[in-house]
Amino acid sequence: MELIEKYSYNGSGYDPFLISDNWQIAILNYAEADNIDSIYNLDIHHETDEAFMLIQGDIVLISASIEGTDVSFENVKLEPGIVYNIPKNVWHKVATTPGSSVLIIEKANTHLDDFEFHDLNEKQIAELRKDVKSKLNK
Repeated sequence: MELIEKYSYNGSGYDPFLISDNWQIAILNYAEADNIDSIYNLDIHHETDEAFMLIQGDIVLISASIEGTDVSFENVKLEPGIVYNIPKNVWHKVATTPGSSVLIIEKANTHLDDFEFHDLNEKQIAELRKDVKSKLNK
């Protein structure tokens, strides 16, 4: 019997690999859909916070306040060794770059039914891309 379990994920995109009764751990590896030039919407979870910790590479955590048609972004480039939390009911997204990977901790089975999406308009997409790219080039 092995007392210590080991998990890894080398594919692209999102993989919730360790799911318990109450929480899950996932890895999000770079995927084209998460490149800033492919992001056109944000998502939200109503039943859980979502914590992120950079494993490797360059990643920007995007958060936003949406009131009617107004969107205000707050974006941060993740630093190693720091845990970032998106509280429940906050719009967010992760912009990844090739070779990047982030650990995600959230309520169990969030990826199955606790999400909704908000499509951004062209002006909002342009503003978001400009800000994220400026953070990635620092």
